[in-house]
Amino acid sequence: MTKRSSGTITLMDVAHEAGVSVATASRVLNGNGSRRVRADLMDRVLAAAAALNYSANAQAQAMARGRTNVVGLLVHDIADPFFSSIAAGVMRAAERHRCIVMMYSTTGRAERELEYLVTLRGQRPRAVILAGSRTADREQRERLGVELRALDQAGARVALISQHVLPIDTVLLENREGARLLARRLVELGHRRFAVLAGPRHLLTARDRLAGFQAGLADGGIALPRTQVAYGDFTRDGGYATMRDLLDRELRVSCVFAVNDVMAVGAISALRDHGVPLPGGMAVAGFDDIVTLRDVTPSLTTVRLPLEEVGTAALELVMQPRSVRPRLRRIRGEVVVRDSTPALT
Repeated sequence: MTKRSSGTITLMDVAHEAGVSVATASRVLNGNGSRRVRADLMDRVLAAAAALNYSANAQAQAMARGRTNVVGLLVHDIADPFFSSIAAGVMRAAERHRCIVMMYSTTGRAERELEYLVTLRGQRPRAVILAGSRTADREQRERLGVELRALDQAGARVALISQHVLPIDTVLLENREGARLLARRLVELGHRRFAVLAGPRHLLTARDRLAGFQAGLADGGIALPRTQVAYGDFTRDGGYATMRDLLDRELRVSCVFAVNDVMAVGAISALRDHGVPLPGGMAVAGFDDIVTLRDVTPSLTTVRLPLEEVGTAALELVMQPRSVRPRLRRIRGEVVVRDSTPALT
């Protein structure tokens, strides 16, 4: 369906498109009423609102019931322990402020992220937090900036957990420096031949971690050949596939760095399936220190980020009064050496 201007679309239009009553559409989009809406009906209403580019009349809602105590939290993948840990921090802090967190999983799709933001604008949230890497796509970032400014003008506070690429309050993860420190520590352990599971090319987080790792190797006089960098999804299966690709190349490598822990877990599985002894046959390191690493053998060397603290920091930013200039909260990582990267003698 061709999207029309939001000024010509009414709640009745959305209800008709979704095949639900106006009351049901209102409960989903405006938070009216105490009855809960079935998940399938909610999905239909949200999809119809996004397709029609519907946004509720913010001024009328504010006059009728004022701003809500809802905090919208958008994450790339709720199944990833990185995001679930951040969400736990947001929710714990939100409880102290008597706020309710509504979480949306975008599955890493920029278009879905924008659609959810349009929907949230109609919900009149108190604040919105976006957790996840920004992309190298300048046009997409500009579109995101437009929607975030619309939220701000409607009265919602906004914060990012990612790179500081938009003039918005941001919790900045120092990915580049963390990866640099990890590379230097691995060199100190005696490793000289490296490969990297670099994640998606378009994600700034993946780019920063690769660049930081290369810089740390360069500090030790080591170059990373392009042939020893494999790109893939930021997931466990992505790590498995890219590790298998490196194994097929039969490279002479002693240590593999995966730019996030879930990729590292996939890499460990691929190495085991190919009969590579761990850690004697290959050292593996990751980044994030997700909670599920407690069950990984050998225990994984990584860069620890205080993920719940990250979520709390973002929530506290959006609870503070507006400032003239965007605020920046930096979060540094800590290198944690474990059994997966033994020292070479």
